[in-house]
This record gives sequence, structure tokens and C-alpha cells, in this order.
Amino acid sequence: MTMTRPLEHHYLPLRKVFAVGVGNALEFYDFITFSFFAIQIGHSFFPESQTAHGLLYSLATFGVGFLTRPLGALVIGMYGDRVGRKPAMLLSFALMGASILGLALTPSYAQIGIAAPILLVIFRLVQGFALGGEVGPTTAFLVEAAPPYRRGLYVSLQFMTQDLAVLTAGLAGFVLTTWLTPAALDAWGWRIAFLFGATIVPIGLHRRRNLPETLHDTDRPDTTVQQRRVPVRLVVLALTLMMAAMIYVYGLDYITTYAQDSLHMRPAAAFGATVMLGLCAVVADPLSGLLSDRIGRRPVMLGAVVILVLLLVPAYMVMTEFKSVPVVFGAIGILAALQAFLTAPALVTVTESLPKAVRSGALAIIYAVSVSVFGGSTQFAVKALIDLSGSPLAPAWYMTGAVLIGGIAMALMRETAPVKVGLPAESPESSPSSAQSGYPDDCDRRPACIRAVPR
Repeated sequence: MTMTRPLEHHYLPLRKVFAVGVGNALEFYDFITFSFFAIQIGHSFFPESQTAHGLLYSLATFGVGFLTRPLGALVIGMYGDRVGRKPAMLLSFALMGASILGLALTPSYAQIGIAAPILLVIFRLVQGFALGGEVGPTTAFLVEAAPPYRRGLYVSLQFMTQDLAVLTAGLAGFVLTTWLTPAALDAWGWRIAFLFGATIVPIGLHRRRNLPETLHDTDRPDTTVQQRRVPVRLVVLALTLMMAAMIYVYGLDYITTYAQDSLHMRPAAAFGATVMLGLCAVVADPLSGLLSDRIGRRPVMLGAVVILVLLLVPAYMVMTEFKSVPVVFGAIGILAALQAFLTAPALVTVTESLPKAVRSGALAIIYAVSVSVFGGSTQFAVKALIDLSGSPLAPAWYMTGAVLIGGIAMALMRETAPVKVGLPAESPESSPSSAQSGYPDDCDRRPACIRAVPR
């Protein structure tokens, strides 16, 4: 006989899952800071005396970190399904801490020659491996720790903390570029931002170690293929959704470099735009999650798609025409707020659609593959397109195309929000046995179905 237990004994209060968010923010802070200091890192590791393409090489090295993300997703994500979400989160965080410390302390090209960029690439590969294994276990944990009707809010913490990392990195960059001369920033100033992240690693490890486990013995996959199967259609649509989200996120994050390289703004102003980006996104992320819990995932994302398709190119036209701080800040603030309504519904839809038994690994692989292929190449592609076309509007056209494709994928996805489908645990697409009816075998639309979950 199937045992049940009340939902109130199954989920955690929002304040208790913030430990996941803190660790997630620190990991993304370390990873994204490289992008924000791409120019300074290029000067340190790829000097103009050795190459005329220092910025492109620096951005390419940023992209290298994405190559190992699928491997990290496979290893750490599946580890999260076999052993537990908490051990997987601790492993990814420890690896990220070690790699960021190594990167911050690596001598420049002028000091150790070709060994410098080689070490830089190695540490970026370790960072990518660690971050590849971060998203699957943490997002699975958030969905499993959340009450069904608040999953959107809980999963929005994933992007909220990522955007908090953007905000913090932007503030660090703004302070450093304001206080230091360009020469000092190139020589050692950028390293301070990385060392700041490394000092907080022990806090993140401690907070994660005190989390409860959401994966129990009865949840782990057995030997049956049916319980492990994820429909091919779902995989394709999920990859497309995450592709659109990652191109938009990393395309918008390029604003720090874009403002300096294409708009010829001072570094302090460029980092100020990044602060605005992070601030507006942090505020909008939980609002997006709450709204998707109330009206559904699809309406929220599709509404954002329509607005962005109409707004992206004009926003970049205004920035390139005026090149003033208020205009750039205003445009980026609006685009950053809209980012939340695009990304959070996409992530929670994919997560809810996956079977719990393989959720950590499957989500990690889907996320890592899409972010590696598309997110990792976005900033390099945008810079190359600007150089080839001579148009500073290249980022806007590139992101518009991605957003439009993502909107089509979301339109083809089934709605997963419990407020719409009344499901207590897994979504329609996550249960092979419910593929025809659209509902799990032991659930229908009756109110009793949302009061208990299988033990």
C-alpha cells in the first residue's frame, strides 16, 4: 500500500533554503567575474606585445570554462541522484573554491611566460566542471523543498542568486575601477575581486553542510528503464528553452565589456551598468517566480518573449546613439528586469517536467549542454559579429533571434504550474505511465490530490 505524508512535513520554509542560494551566488560570482574583467585579464595574460587580439583570447578563455560543464553535469549531477543533493552541492562548491583561488594567484605572462595562460585555462576548466555540477542538484533541491504552489518562487532563487552575483561582481568592479588606476587594475586590481569570492567559500561550505537532504532511499532510481526514461521531445524542448535563456543572460552580461569596447565608456561607468543589471534582475526574479505560480509558467515567459522581440533592437539603438550613462543604465535596467520573466519560468518548467529519480543528473546535463554550446560562445560570438559587421547592434539581433526560438519552444511545452494542472509532485511529462492522460496514475484534479505526496 502506498504511504503518504502531509506536504507540510515535506517542504522547507523559504528562509531555510537560502543556504542553497548563498552557495549558488558565490559560485556564479566567481565564474562571471572573469567576464567582467575580460579586458584586464587579457592585458595580464595575453599582452599586446604577444598578440593583437588580447580581448578575443580572453573571451575565448572565458568560453573554455564551458567546455567541461557537461562533464561536471554528468559526474556531479548523477552523483546527486545516486548519493543525494547535499553531497553533490558540497562537492561542486569545494571545487569552485579551489579553482578560483588558483586563478587569482596565477602569475601574469610577464612573470612566467606561456605557463600563465596555460594555468589560466586549466583553472577555468575546473571552474566549468564545478559549475556544471551545481545547477542540477541545487535546482532539484529547490523544487523538492518547495510547497507545490510556490515552486516558481523557490526556483527563482536560482536566478535571483545568480543575478545577485552579477550585482556583487559589478559593485566590486565599480569600486576597483574607481579607486585604482588603469595600470594598477591591469596589474593586480582584478585579482582582488576573485580573492573576495575565495574568502567566502568556507561560509558557503558551512551553510550547505547544515542543509537537510531531499532525496531519500525510495526516490533513487531502480533498475527499471521506465523510471529513468525522459522523453526525447522533452529533452529537445528543454535544451531549446535553456539555449534561449543562456544566450540572453550571457549576452546581457556582456554589457560590462560592450560599454567599454563598443560604446567607449569609462570602466567605472561600464561596471555601473552591470550594477544596474544585477539590481533590476534581483528585484524582478522573485516577482517572476510568484507570478508564474499564480498564472502559470507559459504566460509569464511568452509575455516576456513578445516584449523583448519588440524592444531589444530599439534599446541597443538608443544606447549606441546617445552613449550616455543615464540612457545605458535605463536601457539595461529594463532589459535586466525582463530577463527574469524569461529565464525563471523556463527553468522551473524544465525542472518540474523531469522525474525525481533522475532529476539532478538530467537537469544538470540539459542545462550544461545548452549553456556550454550557446552561453559559453555568446560573448565571443557577439564580439566577432560586431567586428565582422561593424555594427554595434549585433548583440541585440543575436539575442532577439534566440529569444524568439525560445518562445516557440515554450509554446510547445506543457504547462507544469500546479495552479493550472493541479499536480502534487511530478509534471505530466515526467511520468511515462501518464503520457496519454496527462496526469499521474494516482492523481486527478480532485482537491485531495494536492494534500499528500507519495512516500
